[in-house]
Amino acid sequence: MRLPSHLGIEHGRLRIGGHDCTTLAEIYGTPLYVTDLDRIAGNFRRFHAALAAHYPQTQMLFAAKANGNLAVIRTLAAEGAGADVFSAGELELALRAGMKPERLLFNGSSKSPTDLALAVETGVRVSVDSLEELRQLDAVAAEAGKTAGIAFRVNPALEVPTHPKIATGLKTSKFGIPAEEITAAYAEALASEHVEPVGIHCHIGSQILEVEPFARAAEVMNGVAGEVTDLGVDLDFIDIGGGLGIPYHHDTDAAPTPEEYAAAVMPVFLRGIRECGIDPSLWVEPGRWLVGDSSVLLVRVNSVKRAHRTFVNVDAGFNLLVRPAMYDAYHEVLVAGRADAAADGTYTVAGPICETGDLLAQDRGLPAPQAGDTIAVLDVGAYGFAMSSQYNSRPRCAEVAVTGGKHAIMRRAESFDDITATMETPDRTA
Repeated sequence: MRLPSHLGIEHGRLRIGGHDCTTLAEIYGTPLYVTDLDRIAGNFRRFHAALAAHYPQTQMLFAAKANGNLAVIRTLAAEGAGADVFSAGELELALRAGMKPERLLFNGSSKSPTDLALAVETGVRVSVDSLEELRQLDAVAAEAGKTAGIAFRVNPALEVPTHPKIATGLKTSKFGIPAEEITAAYAEALASEHVEPVGIHCHIGSQILEVEPFARAAEVMNGVAGEVTDLGVDLDFIDIGGGLGIPYHHDTDAAPTPEEYAAAVMPVFLRGIRECGIDPSLWVEPGRWLVGDSSVLLVRVNSVKRAHRTFVNVDAGFNLLVRPAMYDAYHEVLVAGRADAAADGTYTVAGPICETGDLLAQDRGLPAPQAGDTIAVLDVGAYGFAMSSQYNSRPRCAEVAVTGGKHAIMRRAESFDDITATMETPDRTA
């Protein structure tokens, strides 16, 4: 199996950032997320350099929904990243990580009055998803005596090659305003007293393994930029979203590189702004590409059961990694202590959750797993811990960071007391 450079095998044992995965499992226990922060920083630098080589006025906004660990966001903030935030919680995380408000965009199709008030209070720009939201934001900003900078999220009505649940730019998607209605939306924004249109925004989907859809999206945005510029909008930024995929099937997926992405998208973008006579910042929102391959989930084999399949029962399931159950997503798995050993059978890695669909990996060739072995699930840095839960009353596991040759906790494991900490038992007496 081809492994990225921050993973390796030494004396048959899987290593991440130079650290032995089986040793980390022994030190911290399992289940355990392990994240290489240096890999994240390196991914950011590569992606940013690919775009900036074409257009220096490029700002990278981390899609904070992909990984909400504060250490991860601080790592990206130190590199100069901003963030695409989708909730008040993600906004607070970004600010606490040291990201500047002007490098944040508050996205989302269903913002509450509290969300809008927080955006106004902090000076964060808002990606407005509907005319009703525009009017609500104008009222909130008026009450605060401030002016809110906004973009409208454009629905480009593009079909993209990805799972339908993560295709966000479809005509039928809940996100954005149809491109043909955008000019009228900007006209209303210009007439509003307490909002200022300063950008345009779109996002077409996630885990996209072709560059052509991103170029088509940029073309749509060129048209919108021309229309709103003619209307009198002074565009400070054009945000073309994120969505570049990673090779979850290490030996077969042909995932585009940031350089290939830039080669496809940047000529379209540059032609568009030239034709409009403008020089806005280019904003992009990578999430998965920055953090996806940075992490492994280490799980312990509890037992091996031979039935119609041979099940390898481990101590984590979709409570800690829901992507296989939710999206039929594929993750490579390795027996961490015998990572380069030949397979001697076909095994299905099953979790401890009371659901038939609690399978982390189906029908994989592995070297005979045994009780007590550590299995590593790869490429879990995006939408892994971020989508975890306490289902079946299972406390969430620890997260460990490896960086600069060291390892340390970046999120402690929960206890049962954490599960019950917010619970109350009301008095049922009359």
